[in-house]
Amino acid sequence: MSRRVLVLAHTGREESLKAAWEACALLHASGMVPVMQESELGDMERFFGHLAQPVEVLHDHVQLPDVELVMVLGGDGTILRAAELVREVDVPLLGVNLGHVGFLAESERADLAQTVEWIASREYTVEERMTIDVQVWVRGQKIWHTWALNEAAIEKANRERMLEVVTEVDERPLTSFGSDGIVLATPTGSTAYAFSAGGPVVWPEVEALVIVPISAHALFAKPLVVSPRSRLAVEVLGRTDALGVLWCDGRRSVDLPPGARVEVTKSATPVRLARTHQTPFSARLVRKFQLPIHGWRGPVPKSDAVHTGPIPIVRTPRPMPPLPVTHAENPGSDPEPSTAK
Repeated sequence: MSRRVLVLAHTGREESLKAAWEACALLHASGMVPVMQESELGDMERFFGHLAQPVEVLHDHVQLPDVELVMVLGGDGTILRAAELVREVDVPLLGVNLGHVGFLAESERADLAQTVEWIASREYTVEERMTIDVQVWVRGQKIWHTWALNEAAIEKANRERMLEVVTEVDERPLTSFGSDGIVLATPTGSTAYAFSAGGPVVWPEVEALVIVPISAHALFAKPLVVSPRSRLAVEVLGRTDALGVLWCDGRRSVDLPPGARVEVTKSATPVRLARTHQTPFSARLVRKFQLPIHGWRGPVPKSDAVHTGPIPIVRTPRPMPPLPVTHAENPGSDPEPSTAK
């Protein structure tokens, strides 16, 4: 049975088109069948002309459940678009970074040939990333229901007016404040919008929900990390007629009138990311953010490789006793009265 790999690219960029053309050629040479969406295949054929290798068209020749893997060529935005595409099927994503930071990507453009080799030899593992379920209620009616891999971001709709909100955790109010908005994020999203707003970096293995206010006008409006079993809610207060807008992963949005309520919980459906090598998240942070690590001496050697010498004994010298004070040394002092009878 042929192994099919869906190639998803940002075809509005020349670099992405060239990477997609090369990926299809490499997949075909490795004995796999490249698959593309009809619109993106058309863009590539208009740019390069007729392709030498056959490429199947998604939904015409093959369906998503028949695809083994999705190779995403682009930045984090392209990977988020791919996550929408495979939301209802059990297909992992493998990102090849063509953008700037590319936190979700597994490899870089220069490693494209090596990445195809790893896919062909099945030298990859799959990790699951937590997502959130997002619901919007207005006057007791649910008007919107979606999900997010990174975050649900509530923002003010008008630049000149602050958005008044009240936050809630586990059906209990926490605090209210005026702000530019508030971010409800996953661990994956902790290095995205929530990070820019001053939130903590949460390791992907930690299951948690993150609440990060955006430019809050309040004394207590700190970022919070809560249980993944908690139910978060943010209500837009009616103190003013300021409107809000909810963005999920920066791709899907809905307007929030005064009185609107946004509820966020952990979703039962994760996003599956393919990994070709087990890189610690700390190393990924250093590489993506170009963190300074000068002066690092490395871990302590194993105990069996260390030759322990005798512990030096440091003796503290005893203090000298005070010298007796005589009258000759203190000529100005009066002699003590004699007690002789």
